[in-house]
Amino acid sequence: MAVSANRLELLQIADAVAREKSIPREIVLKSMEDALQKAARSRYGQETEVRAEIDPKTGVMRFSRLMLVVDQIENDATQILLADARKKNPAAQVGDWIAEALPPFEFGRIPAQSAKQVIVQKVREAERDRQYDEFKDRIGEIINGVVKRVEYGNVIVDLGKGEAIIRRDELIPREMFRPGDRVRAYVYDVRREQRGPQIFLSRTHPQFMAKLFAQEVPEIYDGIIEVKSVARDPGSRAKIAVVSRESSIDPVGACVGMRGSRVQAVVNELQGEKIDIIPWSIDAATFIVNALQPADVVKVVLDEDSNRIEVVVPDEQLSLAIGRRGQNVRLASQLTGWDIDIMTEAEESERRQKEFAERTAIFMNALDVDEVIGQLLASEGFRSVEELAFVDHAEVAAIEGFDEDTATEIQNRAHDFLRRQDEELDTKRKELGVADELKEVAGVTTEMLVKFGENDVKSVEDLAGCVPDDLIGWSERKDGETKKFPGYLEGMTISREDAEAMIMAARVKAGWVEAPPAAKEEEA
Repeated sequence: MAVSANRLELLQIADAVAREKSIPREIVLKSMEDALQKAARSRYGQETEVRAEIDPKTGVMRFSRLMLVVDQIENDATQILLADARKKNPAAQVGDWIAEALPPFEFGRIPAQSAKQVIVQKVREAERDRQYDEFKDRIGEIINGVVKRVEYGNVIVDLGKGEAIIRRDELIPREMFRPGDRVRAYVYDVRREQRGPQIFLSRTHPQFMAKLFAQEVPEIYDGIIEVKSVARDPGSRAKIAVVSRESSIDPVGACVGMRGSRVQAVVNELQGEKIDIIPWSIDAATFIVNALQPADVVKVVLDEDSNRIEVVVPDEQLSLAIGRRGQNVRLASQLTGWDIDIMTEAEESERRQKEFAERTAIFMNALDVDEVIGQLLASEGFRSVEELAFVDHAEVAAIEGFDEDTATEIQNRAHDFLRRQDEELDTKRKELGVADELKEVAGVTTEMLVKFGENDVKSVEDLAGCVPDDLIGWSERKDGETKKFPGYLEGMTISREDAEAMIMAARVKAGWVEAPPAAKEEEA
């Protein structure tokens, strides 16, 4: 069967649009069918159920009207009686659709314009879907492109099958691009928006440097060496922590390369950014000491509850450890995920002496003992009167110069002090209006009740409505700096798990939730 010129031209147009927009030919033909249906409705009536079909091989257009088979007609434009339907199809049943062929018609100017808009819109939607589907799976990859234009500091990049943007804050400082320049960047987000998929690129993202090392170091690409974490001050300095899965391969040496060739290739791409390659360690203290290179560390003290670490360095190494404008310690903190406090040996010694004097004074005032006994207790590592009161009796008696009677007398005085303190706190709690039933919540002490009252938590319902951050505080990290927000129980040694258990116990007592089965059995 010969194909007419008009029909052949229709198929050629569909093929050309499909190739140009990189979308399937079937989608283009479907959009043409939708456009023809809209034009046919304007000719035969909007209420008419018209279907248009284009043969993908011959380009022949067919129009048909669909009629619903019914027992009683309510709309004669879309419905047909069963008796009339069986004249056309003897097997017709109620609820079936009967297709009735319609004659071809000439398109007017307005229907043709309307059909064109439908085709353009459908093709544009298909193109956007294709772009989104292609790039949504490339998040986390490095992509190459050509700078198309620069708008208000933002760089628009032509990726061949779409456009991407590098915002001004995602560019390395003092980095300039002109139209036509080739650029490499990291795909960190792809969003589906009204004006089409938006592809966001970055050259300051920490993972951009990690991916560059994966391209330059075959061992990283093969998985023999793993990049554990990256911290960057874009355009100035960076730290990258690496570890080898094979003991025979040095991770730092592999990343540096022969005469520094591998690391230098990354430095050149990042506009001269200095890179410290740090060996990662499962031991947090060792890893933090490595991260503070090139400074030497004398001692570290870890506080795992608050995720802080105190680092002691020699007096002459302080400026080196902190770095220019705090850069070295800030990058080390980002790399390790720990908050790092740096002090010199002199400052650390002074602080220890101050803490020793404070603990000695606490024991002297609380237990009514002289300075020598207070210093003995402080030097044995006791930090509070509570610790002294509830420690094993033999441990106190074993202190040099103490006997059984002295240990008993000191612990009795400690218990008396705690009882008097508890009575004072309970009086203050009543003055603040804190309900008695709050004392019955598991884990709540009298000292906590006073702090609750000072923060307007005065009933079981008030405590049940809290979250752990309200009790123990929280930290927010911004621009490499950590800001601490205090909680109601600031200054008390309480973990997040304890805070969660306390709040859950209050919710059970308030009747908001049911007690878990384990708690019910324990209570029984």
